[in-house]
Amino acid sequence: MAEDIRQDKMISAKEISKNYSITYQAVNHYTDLGLLPVMLKKGNVRFYDRAVIDKRIKEIKNLAGEGYSLRLIRKKLIGI
Repeated sequence: MAEDIRQDKMISAKEISKNYSITYQAVNHYTDLGLLPVMLKKGNVRFYDRAVIDKRIKEIKNLAGEGYSLRLIRKKLIGI
């Protein structure tokens, strides 16, 4: 039961790509930049916190729409 509850709070990279209309490569790139923190890794599948991803993807899309580069978006969101 606890596993099911945790699964509801997690989302895979493939699901992020599908649900947020971004490419799988973009998910990988955002992850590599530290914009999308990985919560759990099982084999080759990465899982992310659904709430964090929802907030971050919206922030990334908004800032990118305002003309910010990914480098500046990273600085604004995570301070690096």
